[in-house]
Amino acid sequence: MAWIILLIGSLCEVGWLVGMKYAEGFTRLWPTVIMLFFMIASVGCLGIAVKYIPAGTAYAVWTGGSVAAVTVVGVYLFNEPATPMRLASIALIVTGMIGLRLSGVN
Repeated sequence: MAWIILLIGSLCEVGWLVGMKYAEGFTRLWPTVIMLFFMIASVGCLGIAVKYIPAGTAYAVWTGGSVAAVTVVGVYLFNEPATPMRLASIALIVTGMIGLRLSGVN
């Protein structure tokens, strides 16, 4: 269950970063409010997960998951480049996350 909470936290971090983009330097109220909601939810999920998962592992998966997801969201929402090197690098991050999960640390 801790791993699921951790992945939810990673997805909340995506909401935080997308909200930050739409907040335009904190000049737009509702995107800023949404960003703050997702920020609190993301860190809250990480806080719950580190009760059961070693902090280094949890943090690596939390940030890695959000990096991978934000990259995909950026390609689709913001027309960011999807170069082969960028996608291969994201694949390496995801591979590392899977390796951490399969390492038996729980």
